[in-house]
Amino acid sequence: MRNVLVTGGTGFIGSNLALALLAEGCNVRVLRRRDSDLRALGNADVEHCIGDLRDASSLRRALKGCDTVFHTAAMVSYWRKERDEMYDVNIGGTRNLVELCLGLGVRRLIHTSSVAAVGYSEEGGLAQESNEFNWDRFDIGYRTSKHLAEREVQEGVKRGLEAVIVNPSIVIGPRDIHFHGGQLIRDIHKKRIFYYITGGMNIVYVDDVVRGHILAARQGRSGERYVLCGENLTHKEIISTIAEIVGGLRPFFRFPPGAVRMIAATAEGIGNLLNVKPWVTRELLASSGMTYYFSCDKARREFGYQMTPFREAVRRTFEWYKEEGLL
Repeated sequence: MRNVLVTGGTGFIGSNLALALLAEGCNVRVLRRRDSDLRALGNADVEHCIGDLRDASSLRRALKGCDTVFHTAAMVSYWRKERDEMYDVNIGGTRNLVELCLGLGVRRLIHTSSVAAVGYSEEGGLAQESNEFNWDRFDIGYRTSKHLAEREVQEGVKRGLEAVIVNPSIVIGPRDIHFHGGQLIRDIHKKRIFYYITGGMNIVYVDDVVRGHILAARQGRSGERYVLCGENLTHKEIISTIAEIVGGLRPFFRFPPGAVRMIAATAEGIGNLLNVKPWVTRELLASSGMTYYFSCDKARREFGYQMTPFREAVRRTFEWYKEEGLL
């Protein structure tokens, strides 16, 4: 692993990964759009290649001379009006990348998927890599796009591509300048959240995810996928812990899942009417109230993956946001 391409290198995971690869002594090239926000990547000593996953010619230029590719680029949307575009990027873009990696003889592809592509345990246990996708009845476009993108990678493996899939859970940490996983931290800090819903989820620190990517590139088995996760916590535990660290309000009542979905449906209806992306949608909250926990035993066993305690992950993330003046 010497000459590396990171797709989505200006994004949250991609920028952290690019910096870590530089520290490992790699020559790093990032694929980005012309109008990409460069704040997360800063002045890092990487080569910039302007392009798009949907443009095969730009992908070919970006891949030239690279032995390893980390495919972190993806579109995240839970608004049905953006579903076609998201499918083009996440599924079609991954298909383009796989085809070109095969054609150009790229040695190794590390595909950043998500636990969104992992099936939930209907018995209530920990979900793991072997859980087959079973979200179809919820009709959540983002989950489906990540599931089908994995299929494109597996088709490439059948044709001789060395590819490993990693599945991070919800990620928090430095350089999340658009507040994806960090939105919860900001909202609790601003005392916008003082309630909880039933169920629970898994949140992971970005440094653990980055290390997991690099370990998977070196030691992961081709055709396999690896969950990269943190602690499993109830929503009440998550909000209480964050509130304690960032000076927010501890949750003092439970919000009924039905009411949450009603709010989402109303917000989405208004957004559709005004043709403005809503702040919350039915797809985003379709699984609200569920307990969706994960095991990272496979990654720990096969290449020594380790997780940062949730409390420490929140503290480091909050400190970075304060230092950057983003709160």
